[in-house]
Amino acid sequence: MTLSSMVVSRDWPEVSVLECILGGLKIGVDVEPEPERARAKLAKSKIDALIVDCDLDGSNTFLRSLESSNVNSVPLVVIGSAGNRSQLKRADAAFIFEKPISVERAVHTLSAARNLILDGRLRYHRQTVDLPATITYGARKQARARLLNLSQGGVAICSDRPNGFKGEIQVGFTLPGSRTRFKAKGEVVWSRQGNSGIRFGEMSTRAKQALRTWLAQQYLTQ
Repeated sequence: MTLSSMVVSRDWPEVSVLECILGGLKIGVDVEPEPERARAKLAKSKIDALIVDCDLDGSNTFLRSLESSNVNSVPLVVIGSAGNRSQLKRADAAFIFEKPISVERAVHTLSAARNLILDGRLRYHRQTVDLPATITYGARKQARARLLNLSQGGVAICSDRPNGFKGEIQVGFTLPGSRTRFKAKGEVVWSRQGNSGIRFGEMSTRAKQALRTWLAQQYLTQ
């Protein structure tokens, strides 16, 4: 699933740079040189990020109009010349950079915007899976199970225990394409007919990053 963006600008050399960088980040680009047409498009479609050129005539009015629309829920990036710093600072934007666009800085800025988008998407995303897992419970008892779905916050499992599991447990599994064994402590939040929902608790920073990266890869390739 490709992320989407809109670039509101008619500075074509800078637009070309942005298109190249966004494409490399797997973010689709819709370029709109007219603020009024951009506003009409945004009212009818959903995007993941908005990039606005503050040097464009009508951009100030366009940015003010965003305050009363649902577009303010997506990351806003504003660009502009050094002589237009006052408007750049007034814009309620998550990211700001000046022209001429530095490729290195733009890659860093737009990568950060992409991560912000994915964090929002993945916070509620549940990836359907069918993976073997080991459950450690009670006095270090172990049981086999299968993962049904997986998210950053927890997992659903299926086991041959008719009453599922209760209380604190540890779940261990290996993500497809990885040789590292993933282990996380968690709490059983629901059980029925051998299925259980587990909310992750303690987890290493490395494990969190590995899980997030894997979920992002699955999300973007769907």
